[in-house]
Amino acid sequence: MATSTLIQRLEAGETGVSNRSQTETFLAGGAISAGDWVALDTSKTGADKALYVVEAAGVATVGQANVIGVALADAAADEKVLVCIAGYCAKASVAGAAVAGSALVGPIGTAGQAAIEVPGTTSGKLCGVALAADVANYAEVLVIKTF
Repeated sequence: MATSTLIQRLEAGETGVSNRSQTETFLAGGAISAGDWVALDTSKTGADKALYVVEAAGVATVGQANVIGVALADAAADEKVLVCIAGYCAKASVAGAAVAGSALVGPIGTAGQAAIEVPGTTSGKLCGVALAADVANYAEVLVIKTF
């Protein structure tokens, strides 16, 4: 079911409130861990390509083009999985040198983990911005809406 973007919560500091975030429920096309960046499952047929997501593959130097957001919970194949497709996400897998303000691109090298954009070296689809330095390869991020 699609979430509405018409009503926003503007209550600073409340635990569990995701101000300006948008989530969607998908079906997992395979095992997915909370914090993984996910992509549309193009192995499916027809409209199921927009219904299923998989852990985004790490594609050398260019990243995964169809990354759509961050899984908010673990899921096994064919289970429902909630995905943050826009806005604030408290825990996303990121490359180890991420700092607040790092531009993030679809996974390059490590599946499910956003890479830091390095102009002239890495390219790919911008999928988010780190809002804090990473701790053990996880950081708060702003997911850029593409879905």
